[in-house]
Amino acid sequence: MKLLFELSGENPTLPCAEIECVATVLDSRPQVAVAECPVPGDARRLAMTHVVLEYLGECAPDVASFRHLLADLSIPAARPFAGRAKLVHEGCLGKNPCSQREFERLIGTMITGPVQLINPVEEYRAIISKDRCYFGRVLYRIDRGAYDQRNPGRREFFHPGVMMPRMARTLVNLSLAGSGSILLDPFCGTGGILIEAEMLGVHAVGSDFDPMMIQGCKENVHQSMLFLADTTRLPVHDRAVDAVVTDFPYGQSVCIKKADTMEHLYHDALREINRILKTGARAIVVTHQDISGIAVQHMTVLQHHTQRVHKSLTRHILVLRR
Repeated sequence: MKLLFELSGENPTLPCAEIECVATVLDSRPQVAVAECPVPGDARRLAMTHVVLEYLGECAPDVASFRHLLADLSIPAARPFAGRAKLVHEGCLGKNPCSQREFERLIGTMITGPVQLINPVEEYRAIISKDRCYFGRVLYRIDRGAYDQRNPGRREFFHPGVMMPRMARTLVNLSLAGSGSILLDPFCGTGGILIEAEMLGVHAVGSDFDPMMIQGCKENVHQSMLFLADTTRLPVHDRAVDAVVTDFPYGQSVCIKKADTMEHLYHDALREINRILKTGARAIVVTHQDISGIAVQHMTVLQHHTQRVHKSLTRHILVLRR
């Protein structure tokens, strides 16, 4: 089924890349993507999508073109509906100025059926971004508030500097891990990545070199297997893991065996990750610096994303394939 995704604006590249776990992206603009999705309900697992819609059509980003699109679609609505329009900040590069209110008025007048602006049964949305106007019918809204309920500060065991749940879920999605697959986080810390994997039916496995982290992580996760291990020498069989997702230590306030340099740790850990991953499987690694030059010596670098956390920390997110 062809779907329309209204994306989060918190990162320029991650939201669209995340869709790969459930669909094949056909087209995209800032904060919007069109994709072919075999099972539309699977899109509920996405963390950086706001709204999932049935794709109905697209046109140039001006009122006249949108009027023609609605006329061609000739949509009958049997149930009470509302029309909404979103103008992305980089939207409307057409010849005529965009009017959000005019787009909404056209939806309300050109779709045949009862209009109900408050608590409608159905909602039709136009998303205007750059040189296109995309139009669809809302199927799902992602409950982003549920991620806030899983804030690390609410967990039994907390440690400063941990990753927030929406980012952890996004990383699990980037790994393409599905229900029943085995995902390993070899620097599991407090277990944030494992928690998100568990919620997707993934067999989550976590290891850490710090005994305190393993003990604390046991208080946070419910189904994950945990064990104490050096990431550069994991007690895991060759080609036994479907996905690896991990946030590498930043070299401060972390337990690193024999005070190894960070560069040596990256090399040795990536070599070990490559050993345990199945052929064609993905590893998602997060670091505080760009280690693409090191990663490419061990695996294929598919994607490189960045996320600014604060002025002294920018995360580098590498999507690697064995």
